Amino acid sequence: MEDDGTDFILKPFDAAEAIRVNVAARLAGVAPRTIQHWCAVHRIGRRIGGGHWRVSRVALAMHLDGDEEALRLYLSGDRVSARVAGYFRRAGL
Repeated sequence: MEDDGTDFILKPFDAAEAIRVNVAARLAGVAPRTIQHWCAVHRIGRRIGGGHWRVSRVALAMHLDGDEEALRLYLSGDRVSARVAGYFRRAGL
């Protein structure tokens, strides 16, 4: 995915959706540096106050599932289509 600066990752910000890098790493079974890399490359998270990464648990699930279409929709601001809403339900959001 190219970063064109127009994505809606964690926008609007929802503390229930946002998780810390170490939590995301544990869920994904990878190192925290890998999660930071995924945040930058695949846009599954963003930096918030103080420059700390927060990861969208929804976007992480999409990435881990290999569901690029759902992630593209999510990054475009879609929160209601069946494909995206299913991930929110799965995350309990």
